[in-house]
Amino acid sequence: MTAEVTLREVLDGDLPVFFSDQSDPAAQTMAAFQGREYGPFMEHWRDNILGDDTVVKRTILFNGRVAGNIVSWLESGNRQVGYWIGREFWGQGVATRSLTEFVKLIDTRPLFAHVAKHNVGSIRVLDKCGFTQIGEKAVPSKSGTETVIECTFVLN
Repeated sequence: MTAEVTLREVLDGDLPVFFSDQSDPAAQTMAAFQGREYGPFMEHWRDNILGDDTVVKRTILFNGRVAGNIVSWLESGNRQVGYWIGREFWGQGVATRSLTEFVKLIDTRPLFAHVAKHNVGSIRVLDKCGFTQIGEKAVPSKSGTETVIECTFVLN
């Protein structure tokens, strides 16, 4: 049987899984992202993501299990996309299949993505999905303790 990746609307019950995924130290290192505590995480999701009709958001399911999330939002007039996959699902094509389906839901082009240069897995996903790297720059890490090289990708 082939593994099935599907996208569906985000349910409140998905949020604890998303929180656990973003709390994983290995995932935080890969994404160069400082995770939020439980309360601020839930508030961010409920107010800024679920509560904003301009944000396109989906739960990623892998064989019926919540494997992560994928979101598109407006930032400085540009439509952005980002995804977070639980570590147990890494390396199984989940991100690539999810992004392939998700970009079909977004009519706006160009569509931008930003990724830490050391996150080669995510860069590979973006490449496979037709995104092109258009730049890179040094930015403070989300933890503020170091500098990270951030690559910018675009899908036209």
